[in-house]
Amino acid sequence: MSHTASTHSQMPDAGQALNPAEPDGGVKGAPPVRRSKPVKPNESPNVIGGVLGWIWLAIIILPIYYIVITAFRTSQDLRSNNQLLPSTSPTIAPFQRVIENDFFHFFFNSVIVTAATVSVVLAVSLMAAYYITRSTSWGGTRLFQLILLGIAIPVQATIIPVYYLIRELGLYDTLWALILPQIAFAIPLSVLIIVNFVRDIPNELFESMRVDGAGEWKILWSLVLPMSKPALMTVGIYQALQVWNGFLFPLVLTQSRDVRVLPLSLWEYQGQFGIDVPATLAAVVLSAVPLLVAYMLGRRYIVAGLTAGFSK
Repeated sequence: MSHTASTHSQMPDAGQALNPAEPDGGVKGAPPVRRSKPVKPNESPNVIGGVLGWIWLAIIILPIYYIVITAFRTSQDLRSNNQLLPSTSPTIAPFQRVIENDFFHFFFNSVIVTAATVSVVLAVSLMAAYYITRSTSWGGTRLFQLILLGIAIPVQATIIPVYYLIRELGLYDTLWALILPQIAFAIPLSVLIIVNFVRDIPNELFESMRVDGAGEWKILWSLVLPMSKPALMTVGIYQALQVWNGFLFPLVLTQSRDVRVLPLSLWEYQGQFGIDVPATLAAVVLSAVPLLVAYMLGRRYIVAGLTAGFSK
């Protein structure tokens, strides 16, 4: 009996067994547990970065703001009032002069040149990138090195040989004179971007399609093309911007008004004694609308396409 009583006296009571923890989270009789305080993020604002960001935004926005407000002025209003303030009597007369001056003819010439150039560049660059990334021979590496050599050659340094070649081919003063050279100069950078994206496609997907009996063209069309859409959108928008705004090739390789494109058509508003500034800037606004729409449709692909493959 005495042994049983001593055993019960040593056992903890029910309250202690059900609630062994102290309010501070420690066990009764044990040293208190020290909790580490959560690390607070740095709350001090980056004032210098913010100021520099606003300055850079002003540098970018101010020319665009000036172009837009000036396009709705008359030449007299531009000379007599503050040019940095919106006009008190805006007008669409500059846009009417631009449209009446064969704007849509120049616009469709630019569309033809841009669409043809970008289509060929995307097709050739995708096939070249697929061969370079999947080739196991030395030819793929040598082809990639040869293509990248084109990035180091500036367009301005080759304008005289290109002019001579176009004249000898009988393509001077045609739209082909604008399409073919721009395809050649657009391929190197396009291949570089697409190659880095195609390399990120898992090798297991290629092997799975080969096991199913797919050939190279089937793999290119069914696997590489759908998975390379971000890179293709990036290349397409960038090269369309370069071709659409290109001025050097239209200036040197064309002469007649029938094959004139939008950047060269801005000379239409230059007279003997001055320039119609509102009409010129109205033409700039109208020519920028298609590129703005293309960017808004493909903007979510641009970052993914430019950063593909560079994280490894």
